[in-house]
Amino acid sequence: MTERSGSTPDIRIAPVTPANRALVTALRLAPGQMDFVASNAASLREARSDHDARPRAIMAGDRVVGFLMYEAPPDDDEARIYRFMIDRASQGKGYGKAALREVLREIGGLGHIRHVSICYEPENEAARQLYRAAGFVEEGLDEDREMIADLALPASMGDR
Repeated sequence: MTERSGSTPDIRIAPVTPANRALVTALRLAPGQMDFVASNAASLREARSDHDARPRAIMAGDRVVGFLMYEAPPDDDEARIYRFMIDRASQGKGYGKAALREVLREIGGLGHIRHVSICYEPENEAARQLYRAAGFVEEGLDEDREMIADLALPASMGDR
């Protein structure tokens, strides 16, 4: 296994496929986090009917350690990350930070995206700190009382 920074294993994101779907749906949050994000099974059902949804498994080496989902419609310059979770057994190891970096790299590589927004429960302090450290700026609560934060991508990311 290759190492990137310190002891954080090589993290990558991969499309959810029939081969890894059961592993993604088996991921669990810690008990105090259950209300912070929809279940992965529900998210994958949603993705089947939403052609803009891009579900991704978060991989640490060959292990599935998390899940995220975003949309980046081709006719919009904004992408939206609306699911992001790390399995309870894999939290606290830097996987979330590394996965966020990877999804931002993937989104930036699409070429047409200039802004990325993310939503999270205002009580989720770990998410707030992670997204703030990545440069997201809180914009306020949406109609569902979730916090919306926005990140302007560097011009060089969107020009690939």
